[in-house]
Formats: sequence, C-alpha cells, structure tokens
Amino acid sequence: MKITKIYTKTGDKGETSLVGGTRVAKDSPRLEAYGTVDELSSHLGLLVAMMREKSGELREDTELLERIQNELFNVSTILATPPSAHIEGLAEMLERLPEETLAIEQRIDELTGELPVLHSFIMPGGSVAAAQCHVCRTVCRRAERRIVGIDDDDTSLRDYGNVRQYVNRMSDYLFVLARKINIIYGTEEKTWQNSCR
Repeated sequence: MKITKIYTKTGDKGETSLVGGTRVAKDSPRLEAYGTVDELSSHLGLLVAMMREKSGELREDTELLERIQNELFNVSTILATPPSAHIEGLAEMLERLPEETLAIEQRIDELTGELPVLHSFIMPGGSVAAAQCHVCRTVCRRAERRIVGIDDDDTSLRDYGNVRQYVNRMSDYLFVLARKINIIYGTEEKTWQNSCR
C-alpha cells in the first residue's frame, strides 16, 4: 500500500506558498491573518464538542457554529489569495459573507432577547463551555486585528470589508453565546468589581 506523506519539507526554511504559488515568510501579515482564523476554527471545534453535552438546549447554536467553521475555511482561502492570483469562486465567497453576517446578527438578536440586561462588565468564565466560548471570542478579536493589520498597500484588502464585518459580528455572537451557555449550565456570571468607583 502506497503511503502519501503529509509533510513536504517546502516550509523548512520559514516560507510557505500562498494561493497561486507566491512564496512568503511564515510570519507575514497575511499568514498571521489566516493562521489566526485557523486557530479560531480549532477553538470553535473544541467549543462545539463541549456543547454537545447540552445538545438539546444548544442545538441551534451548535449548528450555527459548525456553519461558521465552514465559512472560516472560505475566509482563510480569501486571505490566502494575493492580488496576483485569481481562483474560481473567490468572488462568490466574498459576496455570500453579508448573508452569513445577517444570519449571525439574527441569532444575536434572538439570544439578547433571552438574556438578563447587563449592568456591569462580564468576566470571562463560568462553566467550562462558556469559558471556552470567551476564548473563542478573544481569538476572534485577534483574527480581526490581524486582518486589519495586513499592509495597507495590499490592494486585495480594499474589497474585503465583508470579511472584516463578518469576523467582527462573530465576536459579538460569541459574547452573547457565552452568557447563554452559563444560563443553560446554571452557572452564575461573574461581573467586574470596579474598584475605581
């Protein structure tokens, strides 16, 4: 039986290929951006695994998170494609993001209607699943910063407002979802005790 090797050794010198074959350093802003998106997807996978324990009450959100993970692969593809490369379906990936953002906004609105009104800042934590959800939220915020941080002279990002909006809305969703998870688990939210008052 022939074994296909997963390693290629082409990245041993600290470079990798973008879509289209352009070689860049592994710490380039573009790689930082889609690498952080990949990290976010991995954290979301762990969150979904944790949420399966309460699959009945959290089914809708589990399904939405899996939908988001799938969309994050598209986001990574968009970010991994430099201006010089053209791949089939890239424009469609960008065009579908507003619809995906709207789906997240609708779920945020539904969850917000179910949650107690906030009177203080929430500290990350509570149940293990909610704590993991907050980890996802902060990685999502970092992904957003990395996307924005890609060089301004990289003209490919001028049309990527849809990507930034999608990732920005996702972090809002993860915040309200963490609150919902704590309610489902019967765990009290911890609030910031402001000593500056």
